[in-house]
Amino acid sequence: MKVLITGHKGYIGTHLVELLKQRGDYVIGCDLNLFDGCQWESLVSPDEELIKDFRQLTIDELKDVDCVMHLAAISNDPMGDLDEELTYDVNLHGSIKLAEISKRAGVKRFLYSSSCSIYGKGEHLDLDENSPLNPVSAYAASKIEAERGIAKLADEKFTPVFLRNSTAYGFSPMLRIDLVANNLLGSAFTKNEIRIMSDGTPWRPLIHCRDIARAFVALNLAPAEVIKNKQINIGDNKENYQVRNIADMVQELIPSADVRYTGEVGADPRNYRVKFDLLNQLLPDFRLEYDLKKGLNELFDKFKQHNFSEADFDGDKFVRLRTLRKRLQLLVTEKKHGL
Repeated sequence: MKVLITGHKGYIGTHLVELLKQRGDYVIGCDLNLFDGCQWESLVSPDEELIKDFRQLTIDELKDVDCVMHLAAISNDPMGDLDEELTYDVNLHGSIKLAEISKRAGVKRFLYSSSCSIYGKGEHLDLDENSPLNPVSAYAASKIEAERGIAKLADEKFTPVFLRNSTAYGFSPMLRIDLVANNLLGSAFTKNEIRIMSDGTPWRPLIHCRDIARAFVALNLAPAEVIKNKQINIGDNKENYQVRNIADMVQELIPSADVRYTGEVGADPRNYRVKFDLLNQLLPDFRLEYDLKKGLNELFDKFKQHNFSEADFDGDKFVRLRTLRKRLQLLVTEKKHGL
């Protein structure tokens, strides 16, 4: 099978390339390489690599591709708020355009990486795919509108599917510590302090980044009639946690670390506990390989292996927003001086 992944050099994409290559699929990667130099470990290479903006992909480049797995995006709430216009241009307009071109090129399946963050300030707990959507960021709003725009393209030859991923965490060769579980563990490991910037009560569904990649693979193999145009929460009912629960699990790993509630962000408007019954119904044989305890243990071992330091935690390399802001400033400077 021939698969094109956008964002193949990202936190989830690196796992996805590896899993597809293990299956024997022919993998084409498309990535702007904006976070070049941020890798923690070596990456598995795709069969073909296109270092370009996915918005510039052509019909010829998509010819004979069986499935597009679209991960590339301005990828979380803080990054989305940095430039809302750019967020909508990439996440909404760019994604719909890519789906349109994919359909014209004869691509049969289009797997879109959405997010449970679209539930935002949940009106109730145990949210399913039919629950009200209450986005509290440009990132989440752009994902909702992209789902709706791409869904209109579905027909007997084109199968879009929308993966509403839980909050990712865990080890990846492209490590991120700007994710709640990774951040709390990183802070405990390097500073002996578990800093919680809210009151710790908001709910989050969590999923290991590799399990998200596994869900993409499983949905690519599922019968089209089962999954066509479905919005699917990706995670497990047992993997919903309050932020303070995550802190408790981190403290079990590092008992000397103090839990500190700073309250500096005030009341967190994002609060969503999510149900994953539809995923279990559509893919009855699919199960997560990781629970939070296993994922935190793995990452803890990786921190020790790599001598993860306070400088690593406070630096730019593993925080996408810091890297993006730094590189945007560089682009502005180069433009100003005509470089």
